[in-house]
Amino acid sequence: MSEEAESTGGSLKSILIGLASTIALGVGGYVTKQLTGEGDEPAPAATTAAAPVININQAAAAPAPVAKTIIVNKTAGPAAQAAPAPKPKPKTAKEELEEAPKW
Repeated sequence: MSEEAESTGGSLKSILIGLASTIALGVGGYVTKQLTGEGDEPAPAATTAAAPVININQAAAAPAPVAKTIIVNKTAGPAAQAAPAPKPKPKTAKEELEEAPKW
């Protein structure tokens, strides 16, 4: 029975130490908060950027009809409008080998 009495005293001692340390930490936190001034000002409100507004008009999306511009040049004759003869392209080495010899 003496063992049971000793264990009860030890648990009461540890309960009082735990309670005292909890109170000390609470008081210390409160004093620190008061000294630093933390929590006096209200939290800033979260600001969000306004979403961009996109207007889509179907009429604006379609390209406008373009009027044709016709230029009449009276000074130029039919010879001036004829395309020049194309230059013959140079033959490649393979084409020269396939060609019949010119003796």
